[in-house]
Amino acid sequence: TSSLKTVLVGMGLRVSVSPVQTAFYVLLVILGILGNSIVVGVIGKSVVTDHVGGRNSDIIIINMALSNLLVSVMRNIPLVISDIGLELYSSKEWCQILMGVWVWLRSVNVWSTLFLSAFHLQTLRRVGPTMGNHNGSRSLPKTLLLSLALIWLLNFVYSIPAHIFSTNGDMNSTETLMLVSSTTRPLLGCVWNFPSSYSGLAYATTSMVIHETIPIILMAFTNLGSLYTLYTHSRVQSSAQDAPVMKRVPAERRAAKVILTLIMLFIASWGTSIISVNYFNYNRGPSAEFLLVIARFANIIFIAMSPAVLAVGHRRLRSFIKSTLSH
Repeated sequence: TSSLKTVLVGMGLRVSVSPVQTAFYVLLVILGILGNSIVVGVIGKSVVTDHVGGRNSDIIIINMALSNLLVSVMRNIPLVISDIGLELYSSKEWCQILMGVWVWLRSVNVWSTLFLSAFHLQTLRRVGPTMGNHNGSRSLPKTLLLSLALIWLLNFVYSIPAHIFSTNGDMNSTETLMLVSSTTRPLLGCVWNFPSSYSGLAYATTSMVIHETIPIILMAFTNLGSLYTLYTHSRVQSSAQDAPVMKRVPAERRAAKVILTLIMLFIASWGTSIISVNYFNYNRGPSAEFLLVIARFANIIFIAMSPAVLAVGHRRLRSFIKSTLSH
């Protein structure tokens, strides 16, 4: 059994990273941390001080930005330290905590983004001329907060096997089972060590289906639904200019464009990562190293760029950035 474990801990390959790649990755990590901190701070302040419309979508945006920020701090900063050349190693206990946290945060990240997409589709449909009732926007959104809490709780339960079957490797530890929702290489000496390669592959496959494939397919459908709803709104608007609810449609259309761009960015970055990593998982060919580099950057692109996309469409973020730049 001990010899089997040694083989499992050390299988795979080690990917070399060029100085240019490292510099670009460091830049993206810094952008992700600064951008998402600003989103959480600025929109968070407006949620606390304002008690009128738009608060629900702001809470969802804060939740998504917070998950982005935590992934950057807990996962991407150690990656940067590792790239710079500092060899850090953790004990088995710390590796179990870190691996569990990494899986948890990445999974929350995906479902939080899907939640934003689904919530916005529902908002667009509610704004339509058939339902002009917007009561309840001032009350505490208990159902919304409960839904977000459920995302964090269920993904925490899912991350428990990642916590249990993690261990600390050594300096020769190389790429092991690729779990898209957590890690694309050993970090801080932490590696996956499932009882058998079959159980590890089963967990990786389940991860791919539940946390990558299903959310991205659902996001694509909610995006198409949002586009169709906006199209029907614009047709109704042209024939019913006097309807009071129609005054909200242009604002919703602007918000929709931002959220659609955000979800498309997510689908592109995560889709690229899934294809690259799972090609590595199931068909380790000569291009595996190149694909792992692509997967690594695809994972960070959304975290780094989403605050910039949000800033285009969010009034408070725009005014904050303008005032900061003018000073």
